[in-house]
Amino acid sequence: MFFGYMKSTPTTYVMQYRDGEVVREGAGLSFLYWKPATTLVSVPLSSADVPFAFNEVTRDFQPVTIQGQLTYRVEEPRRLAGLLDYSVTPGGRYRSDDPEKLADRLVQAAQVRARAVVQSLGLREVLVHSDALESKVLAGLADAEAVKALGVQVMAFSVLSIQPTPEMARALEAAAREGLQREADEAIYARRNAAVEQERRIKESELATELVVEERQRQIREAKMAADIAVEEQRSALMERWVQNERQSADARAYSLEQTLAPVRGMDWRTLMATSSNGGDPALNIALAFREMGENAQRIGELNVSPDLLRSLMSNTPPHGKDPEPTPNPKPPKPGRAAVQTFDPRDR
Repeated sequence: MFFGYMKSTPTTYVMQYRDGEVVREGAGLSFLYWKPATTLVSVPLSSADVPFAFNEVTRDFQPVTIQGQLTYRVEEPRRLAGLLDYSVTPGGRYRSDDPEKLADRLVQAAQVRARAVVQSLGLREVLVHSDALESKVLAGLADAEAVKALGVQVMAFSVLSIQPTPEMARALEAAAREGLQREADEAIYARRNAAVEQERRIKESELATELVVEERQRQIREAKMAADIAVEEQRSALMERWVQNERQSADARAYSLEQTLAPVRGMDWRTLMATSSNGGDPALNIALAFREMGENAQRIGELNVSPDLLRSLMSNTPPHGKDPEPTPNPKPPKPGRAAVQTFDPRDR
């Protein structure tokens, strides 16, 4: 059959050439055409993704592999159809491989811009600043004359991975690992220092508490000593008062004795003994008799003493079988006072 039917999708731009001129063009057209005299051009308008992989060298001469994808869409299909052959057969297949060259040209343009950016950065910067690489390459493709001449709009330039060589990757991992280990050690040291500082504060608090306790105890001891000193001063005053009272009492007794003995001071002791209340005591009388005999020994020719008399004198047996009166024991002095022994002449 010499007639054909063309039906395109809304994302396909179709142009119908006849006798070298465009007789019909647009997106999503449907029409009949005369096959022997018609040439059809079909340009896809939908966006397309093109993967890429670049091997570039950084500023410090380290090779890296950049992988990602490029997204584009045809913005001016008529201009693109004038540079590349997008004609199709009645069966809908492209007559040449020019449509495949569009992706290669865009990838090459992107690689040129990426190489310029990578060579201006160091390896570490390239590895950690992929977003800067993306923005710079995308801006360069938007301003590229080759891309504009094709009537294509580059929508996105996405970097999926940037890989250094295995040896350099291990070196970077070792450096990063050592850095992280150093940070971990610093964190441990900081924690230990914090613990030591806290322990120091606790010790200082304990020492301060002990100092306060010692100060309180010292104040208590001083208060007790002051109380003891006050008590001793009172005791000393009391002792002085007691000694003064005892002295006055002794003076009074001495004065009383002096006044008592004054009338009999010139009397003979024999007379005193005869007139005293002890004059009827046989032992005393015997003693006086022996004294008289001793004083008049030159006059005594012979003296006979009976054994009974000697026995009674040697045994110190009181007359009439009576026991001697017990001598009262002096009271012990009170604690804290001086032991002063009082003497009363009447006790003789």
